Amino acid sequence: MALVQLKGIKKSYQLGKTEVVALKGVDLTIEKGEFTVVMGPSGSGKTTLLNIIGCLDRANSGSYKLDGEEIGHRDFNDLAEVRNRKIGFIFQNFNLIPVLDVVENIEFPCVIRGEDRKALRARTLKIAAEVGLTPYLKQKPDELSGGQRQRVAIARALVTEPQLVLADEPTANLDSTTADQIIDLMLKLNSEHGVTFLFSTHDPRVMEHARRVVRIHDGVMEDGTEAAALEASRLHAAMAH
Repeated sequence: MALVQLKGIKKSYQLGKTEVVALKGVDLTIEKGEFTVVMGPSGSGKTTLLNIIGCLDRANSGSYKLDGEEIGHRDFNDLAEVRNRKIGFIFQNFNLIPVLDVVENIEFPCVIRGEDRKALRARTLKIAAEVGLTPYLKQKPDELSGGQRQRVAIARALVTEPQLVLADEPTANLDSTTADQIIDLMLKLNSEHGVTFLFSTHDPRVMEHARRVVRIHDGVMEDGTEAAALEASRLHAAMAH
């Protein structure tokens, strides 16, 4: 069964007297265990798409099923519950809490939902070890490198044991070496733990490793793996120069 099923998703915003159409009837299916990239130029609708999949926003019309459950028409309180139980987020700016150390940042979403602290701490330490953070557990975010901060963000996304992890430009603020390490780490988590990843990115290195690349342009989805792979190769060649 598909993990994500979108059918006829439409979304528009009202800016003053102007209606801005962000999505124009998008269809998208993501199977469990996929490592998929959504690519598109600025203003193409990819951020709106991720926000709807991540239950941060609602479509004006269309169907959204998550793990076979229709959630597209639920109110925002219900969506918050779904988001906390089933979806993890990795942001390009990390979004860590400065006053909390590594362990506390990782645990934070589970503390909010009232999990047993002892069981949570054991799971947190296991995940921290898997992403290479064991030596840094008591450090605050401003004491960490960019790559280490992104590892904290990845661990925080995984600690809730989500069915889907959404990553918004996860390598945008990282140097090339660190970005490659983060991509390898996410690929490992995908292959060894079956974590489903959906990325929004312009990074050709992420696109090259994706099992599927879907393109969105002017609010319309194009499932163009071959075309997107060629685009990734072009961008990679351009970066090399």
